Amino acid sequence: MRIVLDTNVFISGVFFTGPPHQILKAWRDGKVQILVSPSILEEYHRVRIELASQFNDVDLNPFLDLLAVQAEIILAPSLPLVIDEDPSDNKFLECAVAGNAACIVRGDRHLLKLSNFQEIRILKPRDFVQRYLRGH
Repeated sequence: MRIVLDTNVFISGVFFTGPPHQILKAWRDGKVQILVSPSILEEYHRVRIELASQFNDVDLNPFLDLLAVQAEIILAPSLPLVIDEDPSDNKFLECAVAGNAACIVRGDRHLLKLSNFQEIRILKPRDFVQRYLRGH
């Protein structure tokens, strides 16, 4: 299954147990394929810098390096603005559409308002795990 992860889901999966971590384990085990665009990777790196400035012992580089090698990089064209409240969320929709993703896994309330976008499901991490990873 091809999926796009919101930044907070990716970061939470690295640092905490729970559904986001289970999703990253499923990716490691080849059960899901993570799709990222250059703008999503840029946001992940921006958050890495913010976290490193707040927490000296936090190093996301190994995870981002692995992501850059193992995830599928999607060159996503721009879409008309869909999320007025937070236009930066459009990058996740653009990547999902261009990469033919089945799902966007998000915790962000703006995208969750949609629930679907062009036949792409938009789910919270817990819902994604319960629906697609249980029993695997």
